[in-house]
Amino acid sequence: MADIMKVHAEVHNEMTNVKLRVKHSMENGQRKDKQTGKLVAAKFLQEIRVTHGGKAVFTANLGVGVAPDPFFSFSFSGGAKGDLLTIDWRENTGKSGSQTASIK
Repeated sequence: MADIMKVHAEVHNEMTNVKLRVKHSMENGQRKDKQTGKLVAAKFLQEIRVTHGGKAVFTANLGVGVAPDPFFSFSFSGGAKGDLLTIDWRENTGKSGSQTASIK
């Protein structure tokens, strides 16, 4: 699956500031399809995990209450320019993905 995360990470005053914009519909299972009148199946991210150097620096456990295309921001110490972050995600449907981003 294509990368669904847009990541901006940079070091400032020994802290790595990370911004994640997620492209995902986050269906809660309660919306009706306007044409058929049937409920649209729930499809949402259950977990997002960001690791740096093999250690988790951010974990989000999500549910149906999160808006489509969510935005997350966090900071951690220990990152350096050029280091890689690994972003793993998992949906309630069983789909999952992983991508990397470089700290600027």
